[in-house]
Amino acid sequence: MSGHSKFANIKHKKEKNDAKKGKIFTKIGREIVVAVRQGGPDPSLNSGLNDIINKAKSNNMPNDTINRAIKRASGEAGDVEFERIVYEGYGISGVAVMVECLTDNKNRTAANVRHGFSKYGGNMGTSGCVNYLFDKKGQIVLENTSDIDEDELMMLALEAGAEDIDVDEEGIEVITEPDNFSQVYQALLDQGYEILSGEVAQIPQTTVSLSEEESKEMEKMLEHLEEDDDVQNVYHNWEMED
Repeated sequence: MSGHSKFANIKHKKEKNDAKKGKIFTKIGREIVVAVRQGGPDPSLNSGLNDIINKAKSNNMPNDTINRAIKRASGEAGDVEFERIVYEGYGISGVAVMVECLTDNKNRTAANVRHGFSKYGGNMGTSGCVNYLFDKKGQIVLENTSDIDEDELMMLALEAGAEDIDVDEEGIEVITEPDNFSQVYQALLDQGYEILSGEVAQIPQTTVSLSEEESKEMEKMLEHLEEDDDVQNVYHNWEMED
């Protein structure tokens, strides 16, 4: 029987992202538009944009594509306005789910997200019903290879501003406060570490295990929600099997 691992969630998400590059790039491009409008096109002066650029790079988004998105966003001041909305609810067996959206029509998005919950045995709740079960943190994941000196990595990450480092045979997770994410990410890059994923995310404080049948329904729910063009990120506390 396979064991449980939080790295299963990360690897699963990365595999799905790799298989859907076009949709992922489109969603990240929308995040870039919002960040540029809120804080300008210079990532050195706009920490939110800088965080999204790092997220884009960890998803292998080409620099030319990132730069085009920033330029396009700078010239779209009069175009469609996106609103950031977070929906919360429960999946099967009470799994906590947070759905981050950027939308130009919140009625459409709310209806689609509610349908995604109810179709697979869950229900959308009220604002605040599950967000207390998550912590907003910078999350940087590296592959744990034989040539990594764990002590050296830990010292570098902590000196750069990391809050915690978790090492096991499957991977290395570096956790930061949101404001320190970009500087820790850059410090690791500068030292040649290969980053599998990096973003400011909602990290569950505890996780919930499901049976095989429940897991199938939960997987269908997550895939349904993530397919929606208005949905940027889906966070949950389901402990997926590795």
